[in-house]
Amino acid sequence: MPIPRNTVRLTVAQAVVKYLSVQHSVADGHRQRLVPAALGIFGHGNVAGLGQALDQLSDELPFIQGRHEQYLAHIATAYAKASRRRSVLAVTASIGPGALNLVTAAGLATVNRIPLLLLPGDTYATRHQGPVLQQLEHPTEADATVNDAFRPVSRFFDRITRPEQLLAALPQAMRVLTSPTDAGAVVLSLPQDIQSHAYDFPAEFFEPRDWKIRRALPDSEEVAEVAEMIRTAERPVVIAGGGIHYSDAHAALEALAGQIGVPVVETFGGKGAVTKDEWWQVGGVGLEGNFASNKLVKQADLVLSVGTRLTDFATGSQSIFENPGVRFAALNVTDADTRKQGAVGILADARLGLEALASALEGHSTSEEWQDTVRTAARDWEPIRAEWLDADTAYRAEDHPEAPVTGAVLTQPQLIGLLQEHARSGDTIIAAAGGPPGDLQKVWDATDGRACHLEFGFSCMGYEIAAGMGVRLAEGADGGRVTSFIGDGTFLMAPTEILTAAQEGLDVTVVVSENHGYQVIHRLQMGRNGREFGNEFRYRTQSGPVTETASTEPDGTASAPRLEGDYLKVDLRQIAEGLGATALRATTAAEVREALDSTRGTRGPVVIVVPTVPHVDLPGGDVWWDVAPAEVSEQQAVRDLRAKYEDARGGQRWFG
Repeated sequence: MPIPRNTVRLTVAQAVVKYLSVQHSVADGHRQRLVPAALGIFGHGNVAGLGQALDQLSDELPFIQGRHEQYLAHIATAYAKASRRRSVLAVTASIGPGALNLVTAAGLATVNRIPLLLLPGDTYATRHQGPVLQQLEHPTEADATVNDAFRPVSRFFDRITRPEQLLAALPQAMRVLTSPTDAGAVVLSLPQDIQSHAYDFPAEFFEPRDWKIRRALPDSEEVAEVAEMIRTAERPVVIAGGGIHYSDAHAALEALAGQIGVPVVETFGGKGAVTKDEWWQVGGVGLEGNFASNKLVKQADLVLSVGTRLTDFATGSQSIFENPGVRFAALNVTDADTRKQGAVGILADARLGLEALASALEGHSTSEEWQDTVRTAARDWEPIRAEWLDADTAYRAEDHPEAPVTGAVLTQPQLIGLLQEHARSGDTIIAAAGGPPGDLQKVWDATDGRACHLEFGFSCMGYEIAAGMGVRLAEGADGGRVTSFIGDGTFLMAPTEILTAAQEGLDVTVVVSENHGYQVIHRLQMGRNGREFGNEFRYRTQSGPVTETASTEPDGTASAPRLEGDYLKVDLRQIAEGLGATALRATTAAEVREALDSTRGTRGPVVIVVPTVPHVDLPGGDVWWDVAPAEVSEQQAVRDLRAKYEDARGGQRWFG
């Protein structure tokens, strides 16, 4: 006879919740809850299963109610990022559209390699009811459901069709969530009926368990080879990515840079990798980087990338590395990233790898000539930055004849200058899409404890307000000010979780740069098409359904009214106030300062709407981006822009 064992009879949903509530991560000796809470919206696909389990076990796994599934998952992603990938939140959704609302968030998390745990409901596993509400009836794949859409955007996907499958699926999910190399979206697809099925689970399955987040040790031969490359380089540069944050490698990076005198530039994900204001700390690199960083990378004969995927924004679509003899080295925990650009790689944890390099390079220093070049580049950029951020020098419309007159008296760079002036140690500023992340990458000072949380791997509009809530949940009520900096386009796309922030009493601030449109894409459009179309928030020149005005004449003599009327009249402050925020509108520099200062201690969400002048942007970083104008067009402006593009493509290089 089999040896009797202790069991506990639970439903699948109860088992999931109970298991998650006793998991812990351990990193560098620090132990914490791996999944301390859940978020979600209930529908018929999860209310009787996970809804019942979360209710019954709410003391063990608290639940946060939301307004839209995608943005709840963004809260969870930002929470994991702010927690340095050591803690995650679970997100549940119902069947069909509720579940599919999570797909975008899964893509964001996986692209950025941030752990995210999703528990979407799924179609019945038993089939005596079917077809059921929201079921996908595939003509040749009877077991296909809409949740199969998660497969290409997830790091781990499993559909639980029998209770005992949890015994293998849940530990595997935890492994992926705590892996430095495999982190991303983890999806446990839970058919509606299976959530309520019961099983006699082994009692030991629900004992507390620790998941160690390992640090990969560097190979001495790889370290020696890269160290020799640095010793023989005349103009080395370090590109620091998000891996610096996740491995807590800030001090190791700073020690190496100071020891050997090498300039450090930062990707979007690596913004704030250097926490000190030092001569070798140069700032953001790439398309939205600053002149100093980009000038140095163009001269570099050795580029050491640390903890970065080196996307096209950092590399200028492979055009920024202009030195004909440039070589590459890479330190990364992911093997594929150590090999990009044909690099000589160190496969290791960023902190341990940097410490090993510092040891191997003891006594070495770059030349005084290269260090003087670095200092000069940074010194030349600083007055340009200061001039653009100066909010006390009045904006002059005559200096920007292309800018429309809207009544705004501040530019977006000046608004950033006011936010920078207000920022203190412990504060976090957040941006993800549109103009704000590029502007912060170029000019924000993220040293001395002023954190800058940029999501630009997926560049997902709608992330920012939710992300502010995730950061606040990670930092706790006593953390510094958390500010989501967004445009009006992003605000109008996803303001709903402001109500969730009010419901949960989360102290988050949203600063809206009201510039009447998707202005960063307008800027790109002007550079690639030569004319504005469909990016500014304008009324149509003639009222009525546009479907009734489209031309049907072969010669196109009739023309449909275009979106070229006055700017839309919308009261963003009133919308925010209606969603439960303390909402203000500030127009002048003095009003912005007063709004920021007076609300620093305000409980719950704060929204500050600031009109900014459209079409007045920070200077470019003198780096090209491969976005191709139409190859064939009847418009002369497009043909001219295509010719310039073809010429610029000559700067692209292949590095192996």
